[in-house]
Parts: sequence; C-alpha cells; structure tokens
Amino acid sequence: MRIKDMFRGRERVVSFEFFPPKTEEGVEKLYGTVEALRGCRPSFVSVTYGAGGSTRDRTIALVTRIKQDLGMEPLAHLTCVGSTKAEIEKILDRLAEAGVENVLALRGDPPKGESTFKPTEGGFAHAGELVQFIRDKGYDFCVGAAAYPEGHPEADDLDVDLKHLRSKVKAGADFLITQLFFDNQDYFPFVRRARSVGIDVPIVPGLMPITNFKQIKRFTKICGARIPQELYRRLKIVEADPAAVVATGVYWTTRQAKYLLDGGAPGVHFYTLNKSSATLAVHAALGL
Repeated sequence: MRIKDMFRGRERVVSFEFFPPKTEEGVEKLYGTVEALRGCRPSFVSVTYGAGGSTRDRTIALVTRIKQDLGMEPLAHLTCVGSTKAEIEKILDRLAEAGVENVLALRGDPPKGESTFKPTEGGFAHAGELVQFIRDKGYDFCVGAAAYPEGHPEADDLDVDLKHLRSKVKAGADFLITQLFFDNQDYFPFVRRARSVGIDVPIVPGLMPITNFKQIKRFTKICGARIPQELYRRLKIVEADPAAVVATGVYWTTRQAKYLLDGGAPGVHFYTLNKSSATLAVHAALGL
C-alpha cells in the first residue's frame, strides 16, 4: 500500500524506523525487534542506510523480508551518497521487483571522516534531484522526503531551508517526515510556514524516545536538534540511573506525541534506534 493513501483514512499513521546492522547476527536480532513491534500494527516501518550510504544491500534485503515475510509495509531509504544515477536506477529496479511501493528520498550525510557533502560524479547533489529522477523515470513509487522543523544544520536560515523543502515537494514528494525534535513549538509553526508557501502534503513529526543521555546529546549535536531546557534538566537529574533515563524519555515522548496528535498532526514516526521496549511503552501509553 502506498503511504500517501494511508493519510486519506480515518486512522492516524503511526510508523517505526530502524537501521540495518553491520553483521548478519545483528540483522537477525533486529528482525526480532521488528517482529516484537508488529503487534502495534504500525502503518509502515522504514529502514535507513548506514552512514555515507553503507549497508545499502542490507537495507534492500531487510525491506524485502519485511514486505514478503512479515506482511508489513516497508519504506526504503534511498540516499544520493556514493551512487551514480545508473546505480540508483538499479536499486530502484530491485525495490520495485521486490514489491516495495514506498521510498524515502534523501541527500544523505557525508561519509565518515568527511565534514561536507560532495556529490558523486554522475550522481545527485540534492534530494530534490533524486525525487525528480524517480518521477522522470516513471517509477510508480510513493515518495517521501525529509523536513527540518528547526532548519537543516547546513541551511543559511529557515527561509532558505523552506525553499529547498518546497522544491522537493514540487519535484514530486508525496509526504514529509521530520527530523527528530523535542519541542512541539518547533513543529506547529513550521507546518504553518510550510503551508503558507504552498506545501500541502502531510508532514509527519519524527520523535525519538530517549534511552541514553550521552547518546542523545551526540545525536542532537550532529543533526542540529535542540534539547529543551526542561527535558535536559530532567535527564541530568537521573543520568546515573539508566532505567530512570528511559522512563524520563518515555514520559516525554508520550506527552509530546499526545499533544501533537491532539493538535492535528497526521501521525507519528518513531525513531526506535533498533530497540522495541521504549517505543512499545510509548505506544501503549498512547493507546494507539
């Protein structure tokens, strides 16, 4: 089923994101995690590429397995990193042959050890170009793209970032999933700004239940997301107690998701970090 069609129904679209491990043993463990979350009846599950486009083959294998063996709807991440147009076309062909109907078109992060993104010769420089390529080639995928409520860390300002976002939608993106954020006051004004410039596709908020304080500080530094002062204070108090950190993360994400859904968000996308317990706790508390 195409994700864009899910938004036309009455139910909220709830989804989970995973990343493919580097080993086969890790893949089997992740597959168990996906199965554990199957009972939540997610609308779809997404599978990322590794940093710099690594683990590409495992991404394709995993989304194929999720689709064919578990009967869950997968969203395959596709990045511009390290691939020519011809290579991207081969990947799209493989996904289509496997029955995958949804892809998330991303520019991608620079490979490890590089501070800036450099387009591959014969490849793409921006996600908008990738979206346009998929459309021009006539693929029947439902295409998603990324959005940044706090602005992309490389954008000069929010207006420039919004201009880039509009170009992705104009190229043919059917829906948007946001970067993780922890303050809902970043989401709703962002959606209003997007609507004001003609972006009319669903904008799904991306949330991450915090399970490790050091880890989330590192993540937010990389992606440019902000930890609100109140959340930081709560985590700082309990940072020596791993269970309390998880409980704090579950509480915050549950409250955040409820407010977003009550405020009209079309759904919620959970960044799971390949762990099921915290996301299961949030899902149960929301009664979804």
